[in-house]
This record gives sequence, structure tokens and C-alpha cells, in this order.
Amino acid sequence: MSQRRKVGTSPKPDSGDSSGVGRKHSICMVSDFFYPNMGGVESHIYQLSQCLIEKGHKVVVVTHAYGRRKGVRYLTHGLKVYYLPLQVMYNQSTATTCFHSLPLLRCVFVRERITVVHAHSSFSAMAHDALFHAKTMGLNTVFTDHSLFGFADLSSVLTNKLLTVSLCDTNHIVCVSYTSKENTVLRGTLQPEIVSVIPNAVDPTDFTPDPSQRQKDRITIVVVSRLVYRKGIDLLGGIIPDLCLKHPDLHFLIGGEGPKRIVLEEVREKYQLHDRVRLLGALEHKDVRGVLVQGHIFLNTSLTEAFCMAIVEGASCGLQVVSTRVGGIPEVLPEDLITLCEPTVRSLCAGLEAVIAKESVILNLISLFFSLKP
Repeated sequence: MSQRRKVGTSPKPDSGDSSGVGRKHSICMVSDFFYPNMGGVESHIYQLSQCLIEKGHKVVVVTHAYGRRKGVRYLTHGLKVYYLPLQVMYNQSTATTCFHSLPLLRCVFVRERITVVHAHSSFSAMAHDALFHAKTMGLNTVFTDHSLFGFADLSSVLTNKLLTVSLCDTNHIVCVSYTSKENTVLRGTLQPEIVSVIPNAVDPTDFTPDPSQRQKDRITIVVVSRLVYRKGIDLLGGIIPDLCLKHPDLHFLIGGEGPKRIVLEEVREKYQLHDRVRLLGALEHKDVRGVLVQGHIFLNTSLTEAFCMAIVEGASCGLQVVSTRVGGIPEVLPEDLITLCEPTVRSLCAGLEAVIAKESVILNLISLFFSLKP
């Protein structure tokens, strides 16, 4: 297991074109995380599938059932989605046993005549199962890692050992940043040559600026994130009262849902900020732009992040971006489009105040030169 194969040593299924170049594939995207669940992985799988369909490939998505959404559903451009009746164990991830998913995954691979299995996310048990079953069937496999992991705590040790087993015979691995690549190579004891870095992307036509949606008499900070510990919601809870006290014209617009919502509700209640802090709850992807264009500043407080899609969407909508300097985030945007801060309340407050000062100057200039009143 410690010896990692090099590129091109895995057998390939027979085909008329042995190089695979120009060949149309039947691709199966597999992950526990897909719509109607919302997040960066879900959006990435959907957008990538649409691009592959446009290039003439056949694409199907396999995930577990979400509530009453079971069986087969069709999305835009005929994207076929299998919602398998598998039991969720924790945090939208199914149990990792290999055996309970074998009949269902094999049925999909055979029925759809799959040639490439593309699994997503180390957190997804179904992704690991799919890689194992695909290799037993002689299919080509690709794995995309969207997250960073540590090496010391028990959950990281167990996940890293599972990753080592899953990726030992995977044809190729994709990471979303160079920081993520280093992390994955170390965790999976992989040959760096079989790991590529392909940053996530968004369709800029879906995230266009609209300054007319902004309130002219206030500065709005937008946060769109899952409200969980890893996203730094505790930091956000410390930032809100300090900045609201210093800036009477400052408002927060927060989209997302999660167990840390209670932290923000407590802050809002304690400091009587109901009219300045709006909690929108879970957002559908089609509604994200409508929230972003209402703001002047986009804030990301993540404690760990391989690649943050949300800051790309915020920048595409014309917002000033303030983010923690963690993981692969420094690789995402040029320095003139993002203000990077340490993951502390003090550093984030300082970075936000610097950006707020710029926005205040812009608002004052607009009111001075373009006001209808003399």
C-alpha cells in the first residue's frame, strides 16, 4: 500500500481510441453532497456536469436520497440524477461499508454504460465506495478533493487512512488549490504527478453587479455561508457588536443555515441589533446573487478552506472582499480584489474598518457630486 503507482500504470478499458483523446465518455459524478443540499461542492458538481454535457459527454449524478426526493430526477440539459435510498449517518454523509452501496452503484454503472467515475469530497462516504467499486469493474476513476484536513485529531487520522485506501489505485486526483494539493498528497501518500490543481470557477453571467440594489444611506456587509464552526461563525459573532457600535450606518445581511445560527441570534438579541442584522436562513442557489448585489462588502470568516467559491461570487457581483488568510484562500483572488486578515476578531475588525473607510469616502463623493439637491 505504501508504494504508489505512477501515472498511466492503471489498466484502461478497451476502446477504439486507446489515447482517449476526443472520445465521448459516459461520466458518473458521485458524492453525498448534491442538490437540494446547498454548498460549494454541490454547485461545482452541477456546473461541471453542465460543461461536460455541452462538450458532448453523457453525465449522470449519483447521490443519496434527500427526504422525499428519491429515484431518478432530471435537471437542466437532461442531467440525470440518481437519488439512492441509502441511510444518512452524519452530516449528510452515508455510512462507509462498501457492501450496502455495491448493488445500487453497480446497477447504475452498468445501466448507464459508465466509462469514467468522478468522485467528489473526502467527507463523502459514497464517493469512497464508488471509487472502490469502479476499480473492481475496471473503470477509470477521478477524485476531486474540496477540503483541507489535519493530521493529529482522531477524525482526521481515520479519514486520512480511508483516503489512503481509496486513492491507492485512482487514475487521477484533482485539487482546487496548491495548498489543497500539498495537503492531499501528504494525507494520501500519493505521487504528486497524478495530482492536478484546477481552481473552482463560476459563470460570471450568473453573478453580475447591480449597484442600484444597494441602500444609499448605509453600508451593508454580506455573509453567505453555512453557519457551522469551520466557517468561523464564532468570529462573526464577535465582529458584529464591535463594528455596529463604531459605525451607526453599518448593516449585516447573513444568508445560510446551520447549528451556529444560535450564536448570531444571541448576539442580535443581546445588543438589540434586530434592525441591523438580518438572518435570511438557507438560500437556494438562484437567490444568492439577489442577496450579494445588496451589499458593499463580502465577508468570509472561515477557519479552514481549500477554495472559497463564495468570495469569487461576491467579487463577481462587484463587492469588496474581506476574508481570513487560511488554507488556499490567498490563491483565489488578486491582492487588489481582496483584503486578507488573520482569523481573529481584532484582525478582521481592522480589515473591515479599512474597507468601510473606503466605502464611506465613495458614498460621500457620490452624494457630493451627484446629488439633486444643491
